[in-house]
Amino acid sequence: MKVAIFLGSKSDSETMKKAADVLREFNVEFVSYVISAHRAGELLVKTIRKVEEEGCEVIIAGAGLSAALPGVIASRTILPVVGVPLECINPGKSNGLAGVDALLSIVQMPPQIPVACVGIGNAKNAAYLALQILAIKYPEIKEKLIEFRKKMTSDAEANGAAGIEL
Repeated sequence: MKVAIFLGSKSDSETMKKAADVLREFNVEFVSYVISAHRAGELLVKTIRKVEEEGCEVIIAGAGLSAALPGVIASRTILPVVGVPLECINPGKSNGLAGVDALLSIVQMPPQIPVACVGIGNAKNAAYLALQILAIKYPEIKEKLIEFRKKMTSDAEANGAAGIEL
């Protein structure tokens, strides 16, 4: 297993599934856990140790509201952590901040405990960043990313990037 995905709540699964889908597309092994940094701190630390022992190399962590999960994970491991700020998903309710609170919580980590951060709800980019980190060590992932980028370019050209009549 190369990547571990952590979610602060089951309600985050729809968004975080997008990271899992990207990893599957690139045939990268991953595991996923739903653990609240606030409600189950000891379990979180135990699980971080477990994924380290199992050979995890990058962690993706999605959380909303105070979004402590990515930072708490980063404070307990030296593995790279990619944070995904999430909107509060409560049917019929909103915290009114549309994920900006989570974004600021993740990007404003104190010195010496960095967390990489992608856009609000952009779990796909978290997976792509994890792949780029892994590509430093794994030539097969690097090659797949290069081919993926080439395909993006050819798709853009086919879709009229060179010019379009309006």
